[in-house]
Amino acid sequence: MEIKPIKTESDYNKALQRLEVIFDAKNGSPEGDELEVLGILIDKYENEKFPISFPDPIEAIKFRMEQMGYNQNDLANIVGLKSRASEILNRKRKLSLEMIRQLHEMLHIPTDVLIQTY
Repeated sequence: MEIKPIKTESDYNKALQRLEVIFDAKNGSPEGDELEVLGILIDKYENEKFPISFPDPIEAIKFRMEQMGYNQNDLANIVGLKSRASEILNRKRKLSLEMIRQLHEMLHIPTDVLIQTY
């Protein structure tokens, strides 16, 4: 087992190939230990090279509303007024701190997503 940091795309591809070979290794075996370390190294490389940013706050609200079967009236019940809900969804009104709190509580959207500028 030769484990080394993944620094290049070539290293990354080799690590993925090796991961496929040892994917079903048993815990506690030498290959199982290699699998665990290799997984950590691959994850670190991917997080650095292919970061995933937060979604747009308004798109997150729309997505969550769709998931929950909510419509604009349901959003109005959360933020106060139907006109306010419309303004938010059309990006004409910024989210206030209180709205962010309510959306987080009712729609379970992380506050880190909601506080972003848009």
